[in-house]
Amino acid sequence: MIPGNFAEWNLQNLLIRIAVSTILGGVIGLDRGMKHRGAGTKTITVVCLGATLVMLTEQYIQMNFPGLANMNRMAAQVISGVGFIGVGTIIVSRHRVRGLTTAATLWASACVGLAVGIGFVEGGVLTTAMMLLSLHVLPYVERFATRHSHYCNVFLDLEESRDLHTVIHQLKEAGVVIDSIEMGETRTPATGVSVHMVLYLKKAAGRTEVYDILMKSEKVMSVDFL
Repeated sequence: MIPGNFAEWNLQNLLIRIAVSTILGGVIGLDRGMKHRGAGTKTITVVCLGATLVMLTEQYIQMNFPGLANMNRMAAQVISGVGFIGVGTIIVSRHRVRGLTTAATLWASACVGLAVGIGFVEGGVLTTAMMLLSLHVLPYVERFATRHSHYCNVFLDLEESRDLHTVIHQLKEAGVVIDSIEMGETRTPATGVSVHMVLYLKKAAGRTEVYDILMKSEKVMSVDFL
């Protein structure tokens, strides 16, 4: 744990808070930047520093203009305002939503900046460490769980909606359990129907079998697994 009372208002602590905020934001941003994500070192560092300045300003107002400061108001505005930046990093493709982790990292970085800005440096450092640990370790855990999962997401393009009954029948004959079904338009409107199915497979390696069943069907134009 970092020693010292960083909540005290003096020049040394101000410099420490700003420096720590820059370092923590830079470390988080560097991790995202090396993975070529939407928000890299510069973006996250600036967000973290901006949040730190908000809390420093709040404390300054409280000390120099008693009764005019509301320590919760400006912090709440930062947390909600960063959400607009995060929206710009989210990309919705046909079957996937990308950028959610980057948006969440931006939001969490702002929270780290708020903590460091008010003097809670220990919390900012520990949270940054746990963020980096989560961003590096959890993807391996997720991939392991996905490989051994009996559930899979399948996206189909069919010529007509009535063809779905045939596909469902073929899957049930193979012993595949259909957990849920959602229908929508294909990428080219008026050319068919897109179907999202969540399937439960009796064995984790059954994806190949399901793919073969679907591709052999004359009713299926394309198959995509997630």
